[in-house]
Amino acid sequence: MNYGIHLRISGDYALFSRPEMKVERVSYDIITPSAARGVLEAIYWKPQIRWIIDEIHVLNPIRFTNIRRNEVSSKIPVKGGTGVNAAMRDPAIRPTMDVAENRQQRASLLLKDVAYLIKAHVHILDPRVEKGDAPSPENEAIGKHLDMFKRRARKGQAFHQPYFGCREFPVRFELIENEADLPAPHESFAGEKDLGFMLHDIEFDQDRASKKVRSTTPHFFRAKMIDGVISVPELPFPVKA
Repeated sequence: MNYGIHLRISGDYALFSRPEMKVERVSYDIITPSAARGVLEAIYWKPQIRWIIDEIHVLNPIRFTNIRRNEVSSKIPVKGGTGVNAAMRDPAIRPTMDVAENRQQRASLLLKDVAYLIKAHVHILDPRVEKGDAPSPENEAIGKHLDMFKRRARKGQAFHQPYFGCREFPVRFELIENEADLPAPHESFAGEKDLGFMLHDIEFDQDRASKKVRSTTPHFFRAKMIDGVISVPELPFPVKA
């Protein structure tokens, strides 16, 4: 049984924001592993699993374009007497923000006409496929989750529309089941290219009792593209249920 998946994803635009650019949004050269994981989770996810990205194949040339978008300079507060938390407790409270007063035009450096092949596998956090099930052998649990993912991907189903960094940039996806049909990276990527440091993923320190997140730690890796393929290293932190 094949315990991995190959998914071809594409879109007109993408924005994988570099954290070092504080004001104007500037995209990484390619999709980040965490963004690729988000695409897979949009198609199929359960608390019992974690998607692990193994490789990213770049199928189209890397092209950038500039746009200006309307954004807001602030957001509705979560805490406080008029925040989101208070509104969840009392329906009479309606947190609002004046969009006209807070609107700002900001430039963004985007990727355009993007296409990638994502190679990934499932890591089991809980051997029960469903919450009330008896534990299954790991290989059996992996097979069941992959079967469910493949059925959904074949039909174009998703829990929510996957996107490339921002919701304005939707993802088109296609499951590749026959390795003979795998698309090749673009011919211009022959050789090795250093893409610099890139966000790998974010580690969440969560209180197991209250489920509240105590802290978040971003982890980076040195991304190197060899013949159009980026091999993603193992996560530098333990994956917990």
